[in-house]
Amino acid sequence: MNDYLLSIILGIIEGLTEFLPVSSTAHLRITQALFGVDLTSGYWKMYSVVIQLGAILTLPIYFRARIARFLATFPKGESGTGTVWSHPLTLTMVAFVFTAIPSFLLSKLIGEQLESLLVMGASLVVGGIIMWLVDIAYGAPGKAPALPFAAAATDGGYPTPRMDGMTLAQAIWIGACQVLAAVFPGASRSMTTIAAGQLAGMSRPAALEFSFFISMPTMAAATLYDLFKSLRSTPENPSPLGSLTMDAHSWTVLGIGFVVSFLVAYAVVAWFMKWVQHRGFVPFAVYRIVVGAGVLWWALAG
Repeated sequence: MNDYLLSIILGIIEGLTEFLPVSSTAHLRITQALFGVDLTSGYWKMYSVVIQLGAILTLPIYFRARIARFLATFPKGESGTGTVWSHPLTLTMVAFVFTAIPSFLLSKLIGEQLESLLVMGASLVVGGIIMWLVDIAYGAPGKAPALPFAAAATDGGYPTPRMDGMTLAQAIWIGACQVLAAVFPGASRSMTTIAAGQLAGMSRPAALEFSFFISMPTMAAATLYDLFKSLRSTPENPSPLGSLTMDAHSWTVLGIGFVVSFLVAYAVVAWFMKWVQHRGFVPFAVYRIVVGAGVLWWALAG
């Protein structure tokens, strides 16, 4: 296939799946495998990292007004009665720490699972079932669980209808649950954050918004760490990127993927924020189960 067309397709796949609860890692690797991309190639490893950065760039731009308001109201919040430990920016970083440290300690295990189609397929199916059950049980107003770290239900029927009302314990819980997405490719950071948030008494919009906010430091750190590992060279493990020779064609292919992933991801974030105002996550759960079953069949048949 023409490299330019391939880059457009991969950029679309990355942009479509990065923030939906369907796992971009699984979709990107499955698509690359279908099109015969050499996953051991230093260039294509670097390409996957760079187009993910394109998708990440979407979030601070899309949420720039929200971020500016949070910064302006730090540390007491918009109500003026909060503390540094109840502010959304602090809670985002707390969740990030509880994701990043275990994920770093488990990095060797994570590396061993990244190329496994069986793990991806099983994670898609199991994650879809969990998301379906959680959304049906706790997605509608009045159904949020009375967990120890959830506040009393409000008039809206949720203990935490808005991200601004989160607690420290909720942030720790969601950050810890995100480790599952790091260990099992196919689990999806978005899926684990949304499901964990709903289990903790958050409304669908609040859980989704927090999933976007925690994605900013988590994805940026994970992507930059992957790039650092790829660039780091030792006598025993020479860097596959160290000997790369980038020409005009290589830069153009890379640039196409970066721009396409950014544009598609921006549209997806805007659409998804509107979707959850009136609908749940069951369609995405069904999609995960169907695709995961197909991946398992492909892996076992091969």
